[in-house]
Amino acid sequence: MHKTHEWTIAHYGLRALLPETVDVIAGPGCPVCVVPAAEIDEAASLALNGVTVATFGDVVRVPGSELSLQEAKASGGEVRIVYSVSDAVKMARKEPEKDFVFFAIGFETTAPTTAVEILHGAPENLSFLVSHRLIPPVMELLLGIGDLHIDGFIAPGHVSTVIGMRPYEVFPKAYRMPTVIAGFEPLDVLFAISMLLKQIRSGEAALENEYTRSVAWEGNVKAQQLIERVFDVANGRWRGLGRVPLSALALREEFARCDARRKYSLKVRDSRDLSPGCMCHLVMIGKIKPPECPLYMKSCKPQTPRGACMVSVEGTCRIWAKHRVMESP
Repeated sequence: MHKTHEWTIAHYGLRALLPETVDVIAGPGCPVCVVPAAEIDEAASLALNGVTVATFGDVVRVPGSELSLQEAKASGGEVRIVYSVSDAVKMARKEPEKDFVFFAIGFETTAPTTAVEILHGAPENLSFLVSHRLIPPVMELLLGIGDLHIDGFIAPGHVSTVIGMRPYEVFPKAYRMPTVIAGFEPLDVLFAISMLLKQIRSGEAALENEYTRSVAWEGNVKAQQLIERVFDVANGRWRGLGRVPLSALALREEFARCDARRKYSLKVRDSRDLSPGCMCHLVMIGKIKPPECPLYMKSCKPQTPRGACMVSVEGTCRIWAKHRVMESP
């Protein structure tokens, strides 16, 4: 289940409507939460060495190994918050004497916007630190965790508007895992749970689309073409989860000029994804709930986050803290 589904469930108290035998658990669907510390370290290093780093608001508070981008800014680095990649392009064009890097995070939903700006010809003083990740591979990773029991998947509606339904076929076909694509309104989530329960009760495993008003079988073909034109699929690290095969996007060779890692010869030595005692990685895969982490609402609070799951508005710990969720039925 995606983090926006978790927000809907917590905000509207949907767990109180479910029987005790049904447990709905958030997975690693928060795009800010899964950015590994090594990539935060890369961005912080750039900011502290004369490069202006532009990125989304939640990202600046995500912990790196030593510094968040917010802390790098407090130490003299230049970090700017933008609402879109086009904002970063405008900044770079307006200030040609400065070097800019756009820290491009997000899943398949935001990757096309990065691709568009690169294809349209980003200014020479702007490069991209790419941290885009792909959802289906990490869903498959979850099924390989032996002591994690999953009966069905609620797949994210917004990612699915881009990639369509086909990438999820592997789950019912190869793993016999009921899978329902769902939107984010309360009724969307409840319908998706009902659809999954019907499959489980009948012993079936199928791919179903609850979000028919937005998701088509083929998805957004133009957006897919943009992604394929600009990026290669590569192995990628996810915060606390390690290396996930074929789960990341990397700039194609022909766009090497736009690659901040090449332009600045970025090399991060040792990185540390988790603060001592932080159990974000177990929260992200659904093995524990936020209150089971020893730091939750003690040293780790929305105002003073120790883990990435408490930083982002889409992070499970932040959602539970805001909505005062104490336990799940």
